[in-house]
Formats: sequence, structure tokens, C-alpha cells
Amino acid sequence: MITQADLNQFTGTTQYYAHWLKAFLYTDGVKYLADEAQAYWLLDAIASHQPEALKDPMLRGIQFWKLIVTGNEAKLICERDTDNVAITQDIDYTDFPLSEVKLYLADRVLMLPSEY
Repeated sequence: MITQADLNQFTGTTQYYAHWLKAFLYTDGVKYLADEAQAYWLLDAIASHQPEALKDPMLRGIQFWKLIVTGNEAKLICERDTDNVAITQDIDYTDFPLSEVKLYLADRVLMLPSEY
């Protein structure tokens, strides 16, 4: 099972991967997360919000994404800055293994905070 400690080991990336919607590139750490947690749906959800997000000048350079899991439900949140919520999405069912994960989308590259 994937842990936060596993994710914290990623510092930088050796390769970039293109999301199939061409919304962004993502790092080794994000690929590991998506593979190990079977969570490519999370990348798809973030990609699906990009047309809306990019209309906001404060979200063009960096976006702070957070998935908060409670039981089998989750909330996906995009913040401009701490506690400045721009986008939310309720997820009715998930088996995501962590109670929370944070991702940064900076200059069209999705990464783990430890890779920033």
C-alpha cells in the first residue's frame, strides 16, 4: 500500500509524462502515485478543470490541488493560495488509499510538493 512517506521520497523528476488530454505534463512522483493508487482518474479530474482554472489569472502560474478522502467519498479542491478556494469537486466514491494528497500544478507541470 502506498504511503505519504513513499511520495516524500520524490525530489525532482527524471522524465515528464504527457496527460492524454494534453492539459499538462506530470512527473515521476505523480506517475508513481497514479500507478500505485490506481488513480489516473485523479489526473483526469484535474485536467478536466483546466479550461475553467485557466480563466483565473491567479491560477495560470500555479494551482494547489488537494484530495481529501473521508470514508469512500472525497473532495477535490483547487486553491489559489492557502484557504483561497477556486474549484471544488465532490467525488461520490473512491477507494483512494490515502486520507489526503496534495499536488501542485506549476507552469503546466503536475508534481508532488516534494518535487517543487
